[in-house]
Amino acid sequence: MTDINKEYKMIVLDLDDTLLRDDHTISSRTKEALMQAQKNGVKVVLASGRPTYGMVPIANELKLADYGSFILSFNGAKIINSKTNEEMYSSTLSPEQLHELYHVSQRENVGIHTYMENDIVTEANNEYTMIEGEITGMPVIEVERFVDAVDEPCVKALMVGHPDRLVEVEKKLQEEFRGQLSVMRSKPYFLEFTEDGVTKGASLHSLITKLGIKQEEVIAMGDSYNDQTMIEFAGLGVAMGNAPDDIKEIADYVTDTNMNDGVAKVVEEFVLNKVTK
Repeated sequence: MTDINKEYKMIVLDLDDTLLRDDHTISSRTKEALMQAQKNGVKVVLASGRPTYGMVPIANELKLADYGSFILSFNGAKIINSKTNEEMYSSTLSPEQLHELYHVSQRENVGIHTYMENDIVTEANNEYTMIEGEITGMPVIEVERFVDAVDEPCVKALMVGHPDRLVEVEKKLQEEFRGQLSVMRSKPYFLEFTEDGVTKGASLHSLITKLGIKQEEVIAMGDSYNDQTMIEFAGLGVAMGNAPDDIKEIADYVTDTNMNDGVAKVVEEFVLNKVTK
């Protein structure tokens, strides 16, 4: 049961297929609602599987630095203070873990890439890694040998492939790496690996503890499986209308789609207390 009279102090937003429309832009209605919420003192936090580099332009568009808000990038493996650029939290995978994931990807016949500096690094470029490059604006670097090129800790790795294949690989590897790595899909064709226990929900919990914001004062909105932990954690967990049915089932509230101002409608109703249509 949702409560439109509750005072919310933080709005946490996934980016792709949630805040952003299919052309990766924010609608004018959504932007207006979020800017008004910030003017009213509500923190707007971006939480995405994207690398930090691929989130900064959106944070700048919403003026998060001006309002002292935050970015949770790499599925929560980094927490960034937008105003100071301080890295409040960072988690990485060791080169040995990344090499093991490479060998597993070869065994499972799927692609793999990781992130070094502001580049996407892969041994074999493919249509899905190219999509990641387009989404994040990061160059894709094709190396001769992944295990030689990746010689330092990296925040996360992605296995990529046809959605039907990744469903099978996800189930298998969640069991294989239980207690060692966090394994979850962010898109049907992206399977993400971070340090064990790293999720958007866990990082959100850490952030609000530092800020003195209560769990019930948080709205979190998302559309995919890597959003599940923050949707379950938030006082008001919202699934987008374009989310899979099992994500909708765990949410407190289901809004409209990313193409029909689903985020704006939640902000207007629960934060700005406007009647939405």
